Amino acid sequence: MANVYKALSDPTRRKILQMLRERDMTAGEISEHFEITKPTLSRHFAILKEADLIYGDKVQTTITYHLNASVLEDAMVSLLDSFGLLKEDGLNKAIKRMASGKSVMNPRSEPS
Repeated sequence: MANVYKALSDPTRRKILQMLRERDMTAGEISEHFEITKPTLSRHFAILKEADLIYGDKVQTTITYHLNASVLEDAMVSLLDSFGLLKEDGLNKAIKRMASGKSVMNPRSEPS
């Protein structure tokens, strides 16, 4: 799980995951959305693959990346569980708090 949290800690990698949530994309299509070098983007792909959040299919010289949603879902469930938000209707309460603009972690917070 540490690899997943490491991968999710970077905004570029989170953006890549958001894009892949919408559809599978080639490395070239993804690179069009960033102003970073290809080696840097390749490193982001490597970290995401290491965490098993994405996988790639290579056809000749083109790699198409896919989101591995089950790993992302497992990480979210694990995180919610570690804060006790899955116990006895805790998830429903958390969802209601988020919908009202209140903090899930701080029940005394006001909407921003």
